Amino acid sequence: MENSEKVVVVGSGIAGMCTALAMARKNLSVTLLERDPPPPEGDAEKAFFEWPRRGASQFRHPHAFLGLMCNLLQDNYPELLDAFYAAGARRVEYKDMLPAELEKNYQPEPGDEKLFVLMCRRATIETVMRRFVAGLANITFVNEISIDGLITEQTDTGLAVRGLKVRRDCVDAFGSEIMADIIVDASGRNTHFPRWLAAVGPAIVEENDNAEIIYYTRHYKFRPGFSEPPRQAQDRSSGDLGYIKYGVFPGDNGSFAIIVCLHKVEKALHEAIKDSDTFDAVCRSIPGLTPWLTPGQVDATTESFGIADIRAVWRHYVVDDKPIAQNIFAVGDAAIRTNPLYGRGCSTGILHAHILADTLTEIQDPVARALAFSRRSEEQIRPIFDASLSEDKNGIRRSLASAEGRLLQKPKNFKQKFGLAFGDALMAAARYNLRVNRGFMRTVNLLEKPGDFLQDRRTRMIVMLYMLRGRSRNSLARTQRGPTRDEMLALTGQ
Repeated sequence: MENSEKVVVVGSGIAGMCTALAMARKNLSVTLLERDPPPPEGDAEKAFFEWPRRGASQFRHPHAFLGLMCNLLQDNYPELLDAFYAAGARRVEYKDMLPAELEKNYQPEPGDEKLFVLMCRRATIETVMRRFVAGLANITFVNEISIDGLITEQTDTGLAVRGLKVRRDCVDAFGSEIMADIIVDASGRNTHFPRWLAAVGPAIVEENDNAEIIYYTRHYKFRPGFSEPPRQAQDRSSGDLGYIKYGVFPGDNGSFAIIVCLHKVEKALHEAIKDSDTFDAVCRSIPGLTPWLTPGQVDATTESFGIADIRAVWRHYVVDDKPIAQNIFAVGDAAIRTNPLYGRGCSTGILHAHILADTLTEIQDPVARALAFSRRSEEQIRPIFDASLSEDKNGIRRSLASAEGRLLQKPKNFKQKFGLAFGDALMAAARYNLRVNRGFMRTVNLLEKPGDFLQDRRTRMIVMLYMLRGRSRNSLARTQRGPTRDEMLALTGQ
C-alpha cells in the first residue's frame, strides 16, 4: 500500500537531502524547507565562493566522505555518485590510502572494494546533490523560508506535532502555517526544535560533552601544472604533535584544505593562527605539511578561519519508553553530533536518514514509530558516537599532558595502563601490519562497528606482540615529527 503521508524536512543540508533521497526511494512525498537561497547557477567553484550558506556553519570547512556514505550512495543512488565524479570528486581506493610502509606488500582481498572514500568539497557535494534531488519525483524545495515554532495538539497518546509556524517576515510568501503528517528536523547543530518542544511539553534529554578544541581551516588550489605531492613514509599529511593536530583534506578540481586543531588552553597559538600568514608559517614548519605549500605551486583561496563549540551531542526524543512528541523526528547533527575532526557526520547523517525512511514505511503507529526509530538509532549509531566521545576524552588528556610538559599520559591503575598501552600498540600495528590496517580502516570508514575487527584472534595477537615494543616506541606512530610546543610558540612570536 502506498504511503500518502506528507513529509516536511526542515533544512536542506546533507542530512536533509539524504533524508529526501531515502524518502523518495520509499515513494514518500517530501517538501524540503531551507532558509538559505538555492545554489547559484554554475560549477563547483561558483558554489564554493558565492553561495551564502548561513544555515550550515561547517559549509566551507573540510569534510570527509567515508566508506559508509559512499557505499550507501553506490548501492542505492549510483547515478548520483556518477554526478559527483563528473563534478570533479575523486574516488580514492583502499590501496591508495595505505601508509607508505605497506604499499609494497599490498594484495587485494574481498571487501577491499568497499573501502573507498570521496575527496570533494562540501560545496560541490551539496550543489550536485541539490540538483539531483530536485529532479526526483515527489520532492519539492522551498528556499528562503524561516520557521518560528511548532503547531501541536494533545492527544490520548501524548503530544503530537501537526505542523510548523512560519516566521512573520516570510508569511506573505508562504502563509503563516505549514501542516504535515511527519516533521523531520534536519536543521543541524544550531537547531531550535528542542527549545520549541520544551515550550509546549517535556524537555528533550540531552547528552552534551565539550571536545575542548577549536580548529582552523585554510583552502588552497594548485597552480596549473602542479599536483599533490607523493605520500611520505616518515612524515604524513595528517598527524598529532601532542599540542596541535593537523591534516590535509584533498578536494575536487585541484583544491585542498589544511586544518589545524588546538586545545582551548593554547590561547596564544589560537590568537596567532587567526592570521593567515602565520597559519601558513605554522603549516610549513610541520614536515608532513611542508610539501603541500611549496612556494610557486599553490595559491591560497581563502583566509584562515575557525570553528568552535565542538561537542558530542545526543538528543533523546524518547524518554522512559515514551516519545517526547509524536510525528517529529530529528536526523543528523540536529539529533546526533560528533566531533567533525573525525569526519563521521555525513556518513552517520545518511545512515540516520535511511533508518528513518525504513521506520516510517514499515510502521504506521506514531508511538511505535518513535520507539523503533530511537531503538534503531541506538543500535546502529550509538557505537560510533561512543567511540567518538572516547576519542575526544583521550585527545583532551593528551593535549593537557603536552601543555604541562608530559610526553605520555600517566595511567592511574593497571586497567588504564593496559588500555593506553594497547591503544598505542594498535596505532603502531595499523601503520606497519596490513591485516591490522585493513580492519582498522573498516572501523575508520564505519563499515563495521568500532572495534569489531579486534574480535579476530590473529589481529589481537599481532597487537599484543606490538605491545612488547613498549609505549614509548609505539606512541611514535601516533605523534609525528614537527616543532616542539616551545619552538612553535617562538615561531609565532608568542
